[in-house]
Amino acid sequence: MTTTNTDTVATETAFQPLHIAVLGTGMMGLPMAHRLCAAGHHVHVWNRTRAKAEPLAAAGATVHDHAADAVRHADIAISLLESGPVVAQVLFSQGAAQALRAGNLFIDMASIQPRETRAHAEQLQAQGVACLDAPVSGGTVGAEAGTLAIMVGGHATDYERALPVFAALGRATHVGPHGAGQLAKLANQMIVGITIGAVAEALLLATKGGADMAKVREAISGGFADSRILQVHGQRMLERDFAPRGRVGVQLKDMRNALVTAQELGFDAPVTALLESLYAQAAAHGLADLDQSGLFVELAGRNGMQ
Repeated sequence: MTTTNTDTVATETAFQPLHIAVLGTGMMGLPMAHRLCAAGHHVHVWNRTRAKAEPLAAAGATVHDHAADAVRHADIAISLLESGPVVAQVLFSQGAAQALRAGNLFIDMASIQPRETRAHAEQLQAQGVACLDAPVSGGTVGAEAGTLAIMVGGHATDYERALPVFAALGRATHVGPHGAGQLAKLANQMIVGITIGAVAEALLLATKGGADMAKVREAISGGFADSRILQVHGQRMLERDFAPRGRVGVQLKDMRNALVTAQELGFDAPVTALLESLYAQAAAHGLADLDQSGLFVELAGRNGMQ
Protein backbone atom coordinates (compact mmCIF):
# COMPACT_ATOMS: atom_id res chain seq x y z
CA MET A 1 0.00 0.00 0.00
CA THR A 2 1.38 3.38 -0.98
CA THR A 3 1.27 6.15 1.62
CA THR A 4 1.65 9.87 1.12
CA ASN A 5 3.33 12.28 3.50
CA THR A 6 0.64 14.97 3.51
CA ASP A 7 2.84 17.41 5.46
CA THR A 8 5.52 17.23 2.76
CA VAL A 9 2.96 17.63 -0.02
CA ALA A 10 1.40 20.63 1.75
CA THR A 11 4.80 22.27 2.21
CA GLU A 12 5.78 21.73 -1.42
CA THR A 13 2.40 22.99 -2.64
CA ALA A 14 2.60 26.06 -0.41
CA PHE A 15 5.85 27.30 -1.96
CA GLN A 16 5.24 29.91 -4.61
CA PRO A 17 8.31 31.33 -6.36
CA LEU A 18 8.45 35.11 -6.28
CA HIS A 19 9.77 37.57 -8.83
CA ILE A 20 12.44 39.45 -6.85
CA ALA A 21 14.77 42.26 -7.91
CA VAL A 22 18.06 42.73 -6.09
CA LEU A 23 19.67 46.15 -6.50
CA GLY A 24 23.33 46.06 -5.46
CA THR A 25 25.37 42.85 -5.68
CA GLY A 26 28.39 43.73 -3.59
CA MET A 27 29.80 41.80 -0.64
CA MET A 28 26.35 41.22 0.88
CA GLY A 29 24.07 41.46 -2.16
CA LEU A 30 25.88 38.78 -4.17
CA PRO A 31 25.54 35.91 -1.65
CA MET A 32 22.02 36.99 -0.70
CA ALA A 33 20.93 36.95 -4.35
CA HIS A 34 22.55 33.52 -4.69
CA ARG A 35 20.42 32.23 -1.82
CA LEU A 36 17.23 33.64 -3.34
CA CYS A 37 18.07 31.87 -6.61
CA ALA A 38 18.81 28.63 -4.78
CA ALA A 39 15.47 28.91 -2.97
CA GLY A 40 13.72 28.75 -6.34
CA HIS A 41 12.71 32.39 -6.78
CA HIS A 42 12.88 34.28 -10.09
CA VAL A 43 15.65 36.79 -9.41
CA HIS A 44 16.49 39.93 -11.40
CA VAL A 45 19.72 41.72 -10.49
CA TRP A 46 21.37 45.04 -11.14
CA ASN A 47 24.64 46.54 -10.02
CA ARG A 48 26.27 49.81 -11.00
CA THR A 49 29.28 47.78 -12.17
CA ARG A 50 27.60 45.05 -14.21
CA ALA A 51 30.59 42.68 -13.91
CA LYS A 52 29.84 42.26 -10.20
CA ALA A 53 26.36 40.97 -11.04
CA GLU A 54 27.34 38.73 -13.95
CA PRO A 55 28.28 35.68 -11.79
CA LEU A 56 24.64 35.43 -10.73
CA ALA A 57 23.59 34.53 -14.28
CA ALA A 58 25.04 31.05 -13.73
CA ALA A 59 22.77 30.70 -10.68
CA GLY A 60 19.71 31.48 -12.79
CA ALA A 61 19.35 35.24 -12.22
CA THR A 62 18.61 37.70 -14.99
CA VAL A 63 21.18 40.51 -15.11
CA HIS A 64 19.96 43.97 -16.14
CA ASP A 65 21.81 47.08 -17.27
CA HIS A 66 19.43 49.45 -15.48
CA ALA A 67 17.86 49.31 -12.03
CA ALA A 68 14.49 50.32 -13.47
CA ASP A 69 14.51 47.28 -15.77
CA ALA A 70 15.29 44.94 -12.87
CA VAL A 71 12.40 46.16 -10.70
CA ARG A 72 9.99 46.36 -13.64
CA HIS A 73 9.98 42.55 -13.79
CA ALA A 74 9.58 42.02 -10.03
CA ASP A 75 6.83 42.10 -7.43
CA ILE A 76 9.34 42.59 -4.60
CA ALA A 77 12.48 44.73 -4.92
CA ILE A 78 15.40 44.58 -2.49
CA SER A 79 18.02 47.30 -2.09
CA LEU A 80 21.52 46.51 -0.85
CA LEU A 81 23.10 49.79 -1.83
CA GLU A 82 25.91 51.74 -0.22
CA SER A 83 24.14 54.58 1.56
CA GLY A 84 20.95 56.59 1.92
CA PRO A 85 21.87 59.10 -0.81
CA VAL A 86 22.69 56.25 -3.21
CA VAL A 87 19.35 54.57 -2.44
CA ALA A 88 17.56 57.87 -3.15
CA GLN A 89 19.50 58.36 -6.38
CA VAL A 90 18.71 54.89 -7.71
CA LEU A 91 15.06 55.12 -6.70
CA PHE A 92 14.16 58.66 -7.60
CA SER A 93 16.79 59.87 -10.09
CA GLN A 94 17.48 56.71 -12.07
CA GLY A 95 13.83 55.75 -12.43
CA ALA A 96 13.57 52.65 -10.26
CA ALA A 97 10.72 54.08 -8.17
CA GLN A 98 8.77 55.02 -11.28
CA ALA A 99 9.20 51.47 -12.61
CA LEU A 100 7.72 49.96 -9.44
CA ARG A 101 4.01 49.24 -9.80
CA ALA A 102 1.31 50.02 -7.27
CA GLY A 103 1.12 47.04 -4.96
CA ASN A 104 4.82 46.20 -5.28
CA LEU A 105 6.92 45.85 -2.13
CA PHE A 106 10.28 47.61 -1.74
CA ILE A 107 12.60 46.26 0.98
CA ASP A 108 15.67 48.33 1.85
CA MET A 109 18.17 45.92 3.41
CA ALA A 110 21.05 48.40 3.34
CA SER A 111 22.11 50.23 6.50
CA ILE A 112 21.06 53.88 6.24
CA GLN A 113 19.81 56.57 8.59
CA PRO A 114 16.28 56.09 10.01
CA ARG A 115 15.16 59.52 8.80
CA GLU A 116 16.31 58.60 5.28
CA THR A 117 14.33 55.37 5.24
CA ARG A 118 11.23 57.16 6.55
CA ALA A 119 11.54 59.76 3.79
CA HIS A 120 11.89 57.06 1.12
CA ALA A 121 8.88 55.21 2.57
CA GLU A 122 6.74 58.34 2.42
CA GLN A 123 7.58 58.92 -1.25
CA LEU A 124 7.02 55.31 -2.24
CA GLN A 125 3.75 54.96 -0.35
CA ALA A 126 2.47 58.07 -2.15
CA GLN A 127 2.61 56.05 -5.38
CA GLY A 128 1.07 52.95 -3.82
CA VAL A 129 4.29 51.01 -3.22
CA ALA A 130 4.61 49.27 0.14
CA CYS A 131 8.00 49.32 1.85
CA LEU A 132 10.04 47.90 4.68
CA ASP A 133 13.42 48.76 6.13
CA ALA A 134 15.17 45.49 6.90
CA PRO A 135 18.92 45.89 7.52
CA VAL A 136 20.89 42.80 8.41
CA SER A 137 23.69 41.65 10.69
CA GLY A 138 25.94 38.65 10.26
CA GLY A 139 28.36 39.77 7.57
CA THR A 140 29.26 37.82 4.46
CA VAL A 141 29.49 34.60 6.48
CA GLY A 142 25.85 34.96 7.54
CA ALA A 143 24.80 36.01 4.05
CA GLU A 144 26.35 32.89 2.53
CA ALA A 145 24.93 30.57 5.19
CA GLY A 146 21.46 32.13 5.33
CA THR A 147 21.81 32.92 9.03
CA LEU A 148 21.51 36.72 8.96
CA ALA A 149 19.72 38.59 11.73
CA ILE A 150 17.14 40.74 9.91
CA MET A 151 15.65 43.76 11.72
CA VAL A 152 12.43 44.90 10.09
CA GLY A 153 10.55 48.20 10.30
CA GLY A 154 7.21 48.88 8.60
CA HIS A 155 3.63 47.66 8.60
CA ALA A 156 2.97 44.18 10.00
CA THR A 157 1.03 43.12 6.87
CA ASP A 158 4.01 43.99 4.66
CA TYR A 159 6.32 42.12 7.03
CA GLU A 160 4.15 39.00 6.67
CA ARG A 161 4.27 39.35 2.91
CA ALA A 162 8.07 39.49 2.97
CA LEU A 163 8.57 36.37 5.12
CA PRO A 164 9.20 34.03 2.13
CA VAL A 165 12.06 36.34 1.10
CA PHE A 166 13.49 36.55 4.61
CA ALA A 167 13.25 32.76 5.04
CA ALA A 168 15.99 32.26 2.45
CA LEU A 169 18.28 34.78 4.13
CA GLY A 170 18.05 34.31 7.90
CA ARG A 171 15.95 35.11 10.96
CA ALA A 172 13.66 38.14 10.72
CA THR A 173 12.12 40.12 13.59
CA HIS A 174 9.52 42.88 13.18
CA VAL A 175 10.68 45.62 15.54
CA GLY A 176 8.29 48.51 14.83
CA PRO A 177 7.18 51.11 12.26
CA HIS A 178 9.19 52.52 9.35
CA GLY A 179 12.68 53.43 10.53
CA ALA A 180 12.64 51.03 13.48
CA GLY A 181 14.62 48.44 11.56
CA GLN A 182 17.35 50.98 10.95
CA LEU A 183 17.32 51.98 14.63
CA ALA A 184 17.81 48.33 15.58
CA LYS A 185 20.69 48.04 13.12
CA LEU A 186 22.32 51.17 14.56
CA ALA A 187 22.06 49.62 18.03
CA ASN A 188 23.61 46.44 16.64
CA GLN A 189 26.47 48.32 15.00
CA MET A 190 27.13 50.40 18.10
CA ILE A 191 27.51 47.19 20.12
CA VAL A 192 29.65 45.52 17.44
CA GLY A 193 31.94 48.51 16.92
CA ILE A 194 32.39 49.22 20.61
CA THR A 195 32.97 45.56 21.48
CA ILE A 196 35.56 45.09 18.74
CA GLY A 197 37.44 48.01 20.25
CA ALA A 198 37.19 46.52 23.75
CA VAL A 199 38.39 43.08 22.62
CA ALA A 200 41.28 44.50 20.59
CA GLU A 201 42.45 46.81 23.37
CA ALA A 202 42.19 44.12 26.07
CA LEU A 203 44.08 41.49 24.06
CA LEU A 204 46.80 43.98 23.14
CA LEU A 205 47.17 45.08 26.78
CA ALA A 206 47.57 41.46 27.87
CA THR A 207 50.17 40.88 25.17
CA LYS A 208 52.07 44.06 26.03
CA GLY A 209 52.33 42.79 29.59
CA GLY A 210 53.78 39.45 28.52
CA ALA A 211 50.71 37.20 28.49
CA ASP A 212 49.90 34.81 25.65
CA MET A 213 47.09 36.47 23.66
CA ALA A 214 45.56 33.17 22.54
CA LYS A 215 45.57 31.81 26.08
CA VAL A 216 44.01 35.00 27.46
CA ARG A 217 41.18 34.68 24.95
CA GLU A 218 40.78 31.03 25.92
CA ALA A 219 40.80 31.86 29.63
CA ILE A 220 38.03 34.47 29.44
CA SER A 221 35.84 32.46 27.05
CA GLY A 222 32.73 31.30 28.87
CA GLY A 223 32.90 34.07 31.46
CA PHE A 224 31.03 37.37 31.54
CA ALA A 225 33.45 38.87 29.00
CA ASP A 226 32.67 36.22 26.40
CA SER A 227 30.81 37.23 23.26
CA ARG A 228 30.49 36.37 19.60
CA ILE A 229 32.86 39.29 18.95
CA LEU A 230 35.49 37.72 21.22
CA GLN A 231 35.08 34.39 19.47
CA VAL A 232 34.87 35.47 15.82
CA HIS A 233 36.72 38.78 15.66
CA GLY A 234 39.07 37.80 18.46
CA GLN A 235 40.14 34.79 16.40
CA ARG A 236 40.76 37.04 13.41
CA MET A 237 42.95 39.24 15.61
CA LEU A 238 44.95 36.21 16.77
CA GLU A 239 45.46 35.05 13.20
CA ARG A 240 45.99 38.59 11.86
CA ASP A 241 43.27 37.73 9.35
CA PHE A 242 41.81 41.05 8.31
CA ALA A 243 40.39 40.05 4.92
CA PRO A 244 37.18 42.09 4.71
CA ARG A 245 33.86 40.52 5.66
CA GLY A 246 32.56 43.82 7.05
CA ARG A 247 35.00 46.67 6.38
CA VAL A 248 36.40 49.32 8.74
CA GLY A 249 34.99 51.93 6.35
CA VAL A 250 31.48 50.49 6.62
CA GLN A 251 31.72 50.27 10.40
CA LEU A 252 32.76 53.93 10.44
CA LYS A 253 29.74 54.85 8.29
CA ASP A 254 27.44 53.04 10.71
CA MET A 255 28.97 54.70 13.77
CA ARG A 256 28.53 58.09 12.10
CA ASN A 257 24.91 57.28 11.25
CA ALA A 258 24.36 56.36 14.89
CA LEU A 259 25.79 59.69 16.04
CA VAL A 260 23.69 61.66 13.54
CA THR A 261 20.56 59.87 14.74
CA ALA A 262 21.54 60.38 18.39
CA GLN A 263 21.93 64.11 17.77
CA GLU A 264 18.50 64.26 16.10
CA LEU A 265 16.98 62.56 19.14
CA GLY A 266 18.86 64.73 21.65
CA PHE A 267 20.69 61.66 22.94
CA ASP A 268 24.27 61.76 24.27
CA ALA A 269 26.34 58.78 23.01
CA PRO A 270 29.89 59.36 24.31
CA VAL A 271 31.09 55.75 23.98
CA THR A 272 30.00 55.60 20.35
CA ALA A 273 31.65 58.97 19.72
CA LEU A 274 34.97 57.70 21.08
CA LEU A 275 34.92 54.57 18.93
CA GLU A 276 33.85 56.59 15.87
CA SER A 277 37.01 58.67 16.28
CA LEU A 278 39.16 55.52 16.49
CA TYR A 279 37.61 53.99 13.35
CA ALA A 280 38.06 57.35 11.62
CA GLN A 281 41.75 57.37 12.50
CA ALA A 282 42.09 53.77 11.30
CA ALA A 283 40.52 54.75 7.97
CA ALA A 284 42.80 57.80 7.71
CA HIS A 285 45.78 55.50 8.20
CA GLY A 286 44.82 53.38 5.20
CA LEU A 287 42.88 50.64 7.00
CA ALA A 288 39.40 51.39 5.62
CA ASP A 289 39.27 48.26 3.47
CA LEU A 290 40.32 45.85 6.22
CA ASP A 291 37.76 43.79 8.11
CA GLN A 292 36.33 45.87 10.95
CA SER A 293 38.39 43.76 13.37
CA GLY A 294 41.30 45.60 11.72
CA LEU A 295 40.79 48.27 14.39
CA PHE A 296 43.23 45.96 16.18
CA VAL A 297 45.93 47.14 13.74
CA GLU A 298 45.25 50.80 14.57
CA LEU A 299 45.42 50.16 18.31
CA ALA A 300 48.54 48.02 17.94
CA GLY A 301 50.25 50.79 16.00
CA ARG A 302 49.42 53.34 18.70
CA ASN A 303 51.34 51.13 21.13
CA GLY A 304 54.31 50.35 18.93
CA MET A 305 53.22 46.75 18.51
CA GLN A 306 53.49 44.91 15.20
